[in-house]
Amino acid sequence: MLDPRGPPRRAAAPIPASSIDLSSFHTSIHTYNRSSNPAMGGAVRDTTTDRERARALRWEEAGPFGRRSPWLLLAGGAVLAFLALPVFVVVPISFSSAAYLTFPPPGWSLRWYARYFGGRQWMAATVRSFQVATLTTLVATSVGTAAALGLRRRFRGKAVLNLVLLAPMVVPVIITAIAIYGLYARLRLIGTLAGLVLAHTVMALPFVIVVVTATLRGFDQSLELAAMNLGANRWRTFWHVTLPLIRPGVVAGALLAFVTSFDEIVIAIFISGTRAATLPKQMWDGIRTEIDPTIASVSSLMIAGTCLVLCAIAFLRRSRT
Repeated sequence: MLDPRGPPRRAAAPIPASSIDLSSFHTSIHTYNRSSNPAMGGAVRDTTTDRERARALRWEEAGPFGRRSPWLLLAGGAVLAFLALPVFVVVPISFSSAAYLTFPPPGWSLRWYARYFGGRQWMAATVRSFQVATLTTLVATSVGTAAALGLRRRFRGKAVLNLVLLAPMVVPVIITAIAIYGLYARLRLIGTLAGLVLAHTVMALPFVIVVVTATLRGFDQSLELAAMNLGANRWRTFWHVTLPLIRPGVVAGALLAFVTSFDEIVIAIFISGTRAATLPKQMWDGIRTEIDPTIASVSSLMIAGTCLVLCAIAFLRRSRT
């Protein structure tokens, strides 16, 4: 007759003491005690994290000015006022009725603006500056965006290549100008439009790379992978997916490249010559040969244009966020 309880079970074989990993067991027990015992640092770590989180929330609610001390804000305002003080001198002089640079103006007139817009040399230099700045913007934006897209990948020599591309921001402009002048003298590019565009592209390229690289840090690369999995090639993925998402950064970099090229004077003094003088070069020559307020009127217009570009960049950053 069968036993309803089934066949008898064998006794479990004893586990040898040598096969038990006591070190991992003690480590687990120590980790549990450390996380649950306040005296061993478990609760202190949570309290520190809560404090940092509460401090970050208070700073966010206070805004950018509430996070600094009043004395620091006062010192920063004083520095900004000192830097902006020449603007309050140059702009009134541009409306002066005197024949020389005098401040305060004895009267008010628009004759110097009329002389600027009616001067043949001034208009030729202005048109040439717009041509150089526009071409520089196109070249620097295209090359800088492609370089930023390539630098987000990991490859050997990336740090060296990044250092070379950003070197014009660190190397003094006078050294760069002398080097470009020595090269252009051999290639016979001094006083040519192509020479100015290439030289200004070298100076404007780092600004485009920095801005576009900062924009790509918040870009989700899985969107590109999803587009390519659906059958899009790399060009269509870039044109329809990547570019619309990074467009504010690309436009901001293009505006910075335009301003950098339009306001550049050191390289223009060396390589523009007498045939391709830009507006800053013409202003430099005017200071050396003439002392009338026409230069103040040109400076006022350039200040106004730069302010408009900076406002456009701020608007693009705000729309991006």
